[in-house]
Amino acid sequence: MNMYRANVSTTLIDRVSAWLKKAALDGENLEPLIKGFCERLAAAGLPLVRVHLSFSMLHPLYDALGFTWQRGKGVTVEGFRKVLEGPDSDRILRSPYFYLLSNNLEYLRRRIDEATPSEFPVFDDLKQLGATDYLAFVQSFGDGTGQGMLGSWTTDIPGGFNDDVIEALLKIQNSLAVAAKMAVLGKLADNMLTTYLGGNAGKRVLSGQIRRGDGETIRAALVMADMRQSTLLAEREGRQVYIDTLNQFFDAIATPFNRNGGEILSFIGDGFLAVYPCGRHREPSQKATRAAMAAVRQASLRMQELNIERKKAGVGEIRYGVGLHIGNVMFGNVGLRDRLTFSAFGGAVNEVERLQGLTKKFSQPVIASQAFATYCGGDWVTLGQERLRGLRQKVTVLLPGEGNLKVDPAEAIEKDSLDLQSEAERVMLLYRNSRKQKTNDMLETLLQ
Repeated sequence: MNMYRANVSTTLIDRVSAWLKKAALDGENLEPLIKGFCERLAAAGLPLVRVHLSFSMLHPLYDALGFTWQRGKGVTVEGFRKVLEGPDSDRILRSPYFYLLSNNLEYLRRRIDEATPSEFPVFDDLKQLGATDYLAFVQSFGDGTGQGMLGSWTTDIPGGFNDDVIEALLKIQNSLAVAAKMAVLGKLADNMLTTYLGGNAGKRVLSGQIRRGDGETIRAALVMADMRQSTLLAEREGRQVYIDTLNQFFDAIATPFNRNGGEILSFIGDGFLAVYPCGRHREPSQKATRAAMAAVRQASLRMQELNIERKKAGVGEIRYGVGLHIGNVMFGNVGLRDRLTFSAFGGAVNEVERLQGLTKKFSQPVIASQAFATYCGGDWVTLGQERLRGLRQKVTVLLPGEGNLKVDPAEAIEKDSLDLQSEAERVMLLYRNSRKQKTNDMLETLLQ
């Protein structure tokens, strides 16, 4: 095999390092930071065919964000996905990252030869790229929270990485860690606001709507859902069973309403309010109500599956009610001068709450207003005229017919994808678990 020696320009590597520092000071987000970094490394002459980087995000609902750069193809991103309990896949357990974490190593280097059996499954993928050398690493952010970076560098040059290239990678890795940590911490504020306030409300607060009274009126399709007999459950089963059941309920029913234009605006006791903002014309109103109805179908199917599992476990089913409406919603900051909440209020919010309450009277899980049904279209069954508290005139209420409750194949696939973990997320979960285990081991040693 002919040896190829890559000439590394320290000047250009220093330029990449300087760019990272400037990007960090400018508050660059993590995704453009990683994209710019990888392209600049390639432009500086480092012989890389693939770069993979995963970051722990310290997020209340999500665990990691992963990036894979390939020469000539740019960067692909594995997005935020909710962490689920369960066994890790065989591919993760047999990954170089798991090997690093299990053995408390900072680096792992392997030559890759097409004729040699792959030590790790990912090497089969790398062989398709013509890879010859692989260097993986673990980089802690040093704050003891389990935040950090896992990554790997891959080359396809004959002979693999030489010492100059490895030295350059180790040097630039530290600069990347500093810039990435700042980006992750900057993202944390956004993560927390969007998690606790919702995406739309979080953006409004971040954009400066932080004074009492700040807000605006928008039009939106509204969804109000509530778990039935929760008070009885809390009294009969106790606090922990109640909390666990409530989380099961929210995981099953609420998740679909946080997708495709929908947003969980607030959790209210054992229920929630979701909004689908839209324009004031017919077409955007149709789009919003149909997206909300698609989420109802997915939520209903997920609740059926949850109740089947609960029956197998010998526990009672969870019943629920959902109200559907469309109207004007006021968004804004309300509360004390030094203790505010960003919420939605107004007549339409009160009406959807009362529609949800009618599900008890009619013993139906879903009830909609005439306005919602008209924009949504499809199959509806009229229940009659009802007087909603606070309204002078009676309103027509309907329940979705069989046609509107039928889940099409595309929706079923999307339903199953809502709870999937990305490979980057599972890797970072392993990283966090390894940090926790290391801390526990240290405590046990100190206590001996």
